[in-house]
Amino acid sequence: MARGSDRSPAGRSRRYTSMMKFSELGLSGAWLIEPEPFSDERGVFFRHFCAQEFAAHGLASAAVQGNISVNPHPGTLRGFHYQEPPFEEAKTLSCITGSIYDIVVDLRLQSPTFMKWIAVELSAQEPRSLHVPSGCANAWMTTMPSTIVHYYMSELYSPQAYRGFRYNDPAFSFRWPMEPKVISEKDRHLPDFDPATLTKA
Repeated sequence: MARGSDRSPAGRSRRYTSMMKFSELGLSGAWLIEPEPFSDERGVFFRHFCAQEFAAHGLASAAVQGNISVNPHPGTLRGFHYQEPPFEEAKTLSCITGSIYDIVVDLRLQSPTFMKWIAVELSAQEPRSLHVPSGCANAWMTTMPSTIVHYYMSELYSPQAYRGFRYNDPAFSFRWPMEPKVISEKDRHLPDFDPATLTKA
């Protein structure tokens, strides 16, 4: 396994073992993270988060909040959500049970992939994580019953900075695996996206 080092606050060098594989996706700063599990007679152990490894790949390494979403039904849709500057948030998502189809949209005005999107499937059977960089919107749909999604957040939730747009906004031609069966009234009635509403970071 690859090894790395950093400096502790006291100036002492510390070593760590890499137990994660990072693959950058089609949007800058969006990464798929695959654990390198260790198995023995007790079961399986793998690393789910490491600030040092995240920082080494340029990912937001602070996790100030952890959230869990419990979804009994397939076809449950949440999003699109994001936060405006200076409260923009990066998030790292993974499935504890079940599976989701996740879409990330680049809303960074200076990005070469502005208003482009990617889709990723996550499941408990293949325990990968998706890192969504700050400045991007995110939405996902459950594709199995009894799906639990875990998030690490780089920024606290700020109601005054919360924004969103419709999951079927025609400007993007999103491709979902099915029509949503469960969606909140708030998400169903979100507006279409308007680039003029974006605030520069």
